[in-house]
Amino acid sequence: MVEAAPDLVVELTGFRAFGARTLLQVADGVRYFSNEYWTARQRQAHSLHEVSYRACFKPQLPAFFIDRLTVPGDVVYDPFMGRGTTPVEAALRGRIPFGSDINPLSRALVEPRINPPALAEIEARLRQIPWAAFTRFERQELLVFYHPETLARIEGLRSWLRKRKQAGTLDQVDRFLRMVAINRLTGHSPGFFSVYTLPPNQALSIESQRRINARRRQTPEARDVPALLLRKARSLLSTGPARADRTLLLTARSDHIPEIADGAVALTVTSPPFLDIVDYEADNWLRCWFLGVEAKQVPITRHRSIERWQAFIHATLAELARVTRPGGHIAFEVGEVRNGRVQLEQQVIAAAHGLPLETLGVMVNRQDFTKTANCWGVANNRGGTNSNRIVLLRKG
Repeated sequence: MVEAAPDLVVELTGFRAFGARTLLQVADGVRYFSNEYWTARQRQAHSLHEVSYRACFKPQLPAFFIDRLTVPGDVVYDPFMGRGTTPVEAALRGRIPFGSDINPLSRALVEPRINPPALAEIEARLRQIPWAAFTRFERQELLVFYHPETLARIEGLRSWLRKRKQAGTLDQVDRFLRMVAINRLTGHSPGFFSVYTLPPNQALSIESQRRINARRRQTPEARDVPALLLRKARSLLSTGPARADRTLLLTARSDHIPEIADGAVALTVTSPPFLDIVDYEADNWLRCWFLGVEAKQVPITRHRSIERWQAFIHATLAELARVTRPGGHIAFEVGEVRNGRVQLEQQVIAAAHGLPLETLGVMVNRQDFTKTANCWGVANNRGGTNSNRIVLLRKG
């Protein structure tokens, strides 16, 4: 058995912040530390994290490792950054945020929340946008989601932002407003642009939304687009900005990041796509449309076999081994999938074989599901992702 980093092992073993003792087990020479290591309560993190994205982990997860395994000024990286939980939390804690994702939507969600504009700048920009001129729309099929006036303003804003980008004048205020708009497109409350639909981390198909409208006997109501943008911007910035003098945010594959130098990273905290569990293309088609990205052209990884997924993870870990400094760490979060029959941490450990990475153990963070999971009718420890399972690796 590989000897783990003593301080981290001691802390995990004796952890009792939420009352329970850690259950320590050893399976096939690997330590498993099982406990509740951070709160399961909703909205306990910084307001900048309140951006919905499917299959994202809580900010408390990267915070746990950032605090224990890095110091201010260290580089913290996530090669599957999604909504940007790891890089945003790194910036909030005085670290240098690095992140990448194959989907350009990810960078559009993350970049504006690090060194964001002031609320006064956002208010001024909203006054500059010619909302009254936005009276026409082309995407008739989107009327299943939006009132005609709302759709005209959404399409008008989209066109206005794209013209700014083409002219080279798109700035951080524009990027922030675009990010907020992307996150207000659909949801299940009047705080979104749409009529009632599923939780805001995905968009239904046109036909599925038609069925919801018929079942609920609902018709999209007009929404005040600029007012909703300002309301969400104010909420995101309510507990202060995230600042970083240096950042690196890329749209790139996880197994080839030449922009990061050898040994530059102190800590990686990440969570890869779980086999074929989440269809990111279907979830994000409307967000990609607003951004001007063809969702079908984004080469998002979806592996249906364990063998192919493990090969993908091996290639990712090989690149992480290159960019991680000696003594640096990788916290690789996976979940129990397919009703717990597949425990992906075993595949991650196998994928690390032959690389200069030591397996320190597997940290199992057990909690009740959030309300979003319960919306899907998924009971805790019955289906879907039952727990955070984090493979802890150290660069030799």
